[in-house]
Amino acid sequence: MIPDRPRRGISLRAVAPNAVTALALCMGLSGIRFAIGGEWDRALASIIIAGVLDGLDGRIARLLKGESRFGAELDSLSDVIAFGVSPAIILYLWSLQALPRYGWLFALAQAVCCALRLARFNAQIDATEQPHKSAGFLTGVPAPAGAGLALLPIYIWLWSGNDVLRQVWIVAPWMALVAFLMISNVATFSWSSLRLRRTIRLEAIAGVALLGGALITAPWETLTVVAVIYIALIPFSIRSYARVKRRRATAAHAAGPELSTRAP
Repeated sequence: MIPDRPRRGISLRAVAPNAVTALALCMGLSGIRFAIGGEWDRALASIIIAGVLDGLDGRIARLLKGESRFGAELDSLSDVIAFGVSPAIILYLWSLQALPRYGWLFALAQAVCCALRLARFNAQIDATEQPHKSAGFLTGVPAPAGAGLALLPIYIWLWSGNDVLRQVWIVAPWMALVAFLMISNVATFSWSSLRLRRTIRLEAIAGVALLGGALITAPWETLTVVAVIYIALIPFSIRSYARVKRRRATAAHAAGPELSTRAP
């Protein structure tokens, strides 16, 4: 009897989520194409669509039970291009090229820090000790959120028309701050860990519907508000994680003497 050979290649269940990931990669690259043509609204829309697809591919994989190491690696490569390289080039073409040599360094910082963040994430996939994740937090700003925050000056410029926002002295420091937040150890809220109480679930559905309507009616104003709210929540996430750390330290200190008295 011939033993079963290990199957090679991608399973059928993994095709759909990986196709969504590849589509997100294509949208990120399309953002660069639109930026070269000066179509800034389409360039930003491409990055936003890539972010939506990035949020869907993992859920589709879990739904179809099509998770794979291949998919995880493809997802990281897609994220580096869609949320690191593409926003960096878009912002360089929109503003930073006014100061070519030094402006390019800030564009590189966005791309490099995004790659470093994703490399750190991949390195910790199999780690047993992940204090932030176990407490329901992320370490630093995730790549899609980092791309969204980096593009904030363009959001405001699209609805306000204020050309001051294109100045390098505004865009460059802002990109440096966002790049730092991506590779920092700052605890940020994880959407997957949020739990809605039964009493507000209808209100949450209505809020999501209104947010979708606002994105269609006034996309750049809405994205500006979302980005500002996300930034404002970072101090609260830091404080919340500090409380979790204190509770864990107290529990560990209380359990220490008890375990020592039980030891032979």
